[in-house]
Amino acid sequence: MSLAIVNWSPLLSNKSFNFYYYDMWQLYDDPRSTSWPFFKGGPWSTLAIIASYLYFVRVFGPELMKGRNAYDLKKLILMYNVFMVLISLWMFTEACLLLNWGLDTWGCQPVNQNSNDPIEDRKLLLGWTFFITKFIELSDTVFFILRKKYSQLSGLHVIHHSMVPILVWIGFKFLPGGANAFFLYINSLVHVIMYCYYALSTFGPSVQPYLWWKKYLTKLQIIQFVLIITNSVRLLFLPNCSAPKAFSYLSIVNAALFLVLFASFYRQSYSHRHKPTKLHTN
Repeated sequence: MSLAIVNWSPLLSNKSFNFYYYDMWQLYDDPRSTSWPFFKGGPWSTLAIIASYLYFVRVFGPELMKGRNAYDLKKLILMYNVFMVLISLWMFTEACLLLNWGLDTWGCQPVNQNSNDPIEDRKLLLGWTFFITKFIELSDTVFFILRKKYSQLSGLHVIHHSMVPILVWIGFKFLPGGANAFFLYINSLVHVIMYCYYALSTFGPSVQPYLWWKKYLTKLQIIQFVLIITNSVRLLFLPNCSAPKAFSYLSIVNAALFLVLFASFYRQSYSHRHKPTKLHTN
């Protein structure tokens, strides 16, 4: 059901705690999402994971490492980065096959809620896997703390890793498909390249001369957000498009926020007046 035309009166009347905890989230969701872990009822398990992540980043992790030497995690981080390259490559390849090389995400595309369609089942698996990888990527921050790389724990890094799982949860819960899949498509490609860089960087100084393209990772991420904004704005002006406008506005606001943050990071990191800083976020 389109969020732009729903009757909001059930949300404004007197309801029990259970309604706001569970029932409300089932009123307007895509019914197919309910059968997937984390998506029955409200976003509480997702929020609990993010809250635990923030507690670890700000309190528990630094306290844990006080008086301890930094851990040597090069082999583990290499395996992690290779895994992220492979899972991102699988998601991008699957998205190309299922979304007509991304063209089905560009513009107004209806979402097929037919639960008996095997193609739609593959799309749901792809979307859910993409959501789960956003939790796996929290390991980036854990590795920083265990290695005492506190200088890399920028506000951009923590904000980005905290917000993206929630945003992806909203997309999969209420509109798993159509233009919403554009972020999955382009972000998976970006992550293939990004985690390739991170995997290579674990080999130390011997490969540094071949990693001259680091700053282009940030440029690629900036382009990603520009494309997301462009696609979302375009949806708002397409005639006879029934896609919920609420998702376009949400995408525009969040992509604009990250565009500003990443552009600021790029200026600070690669301006001749500033010492380059390390990027490790998605």
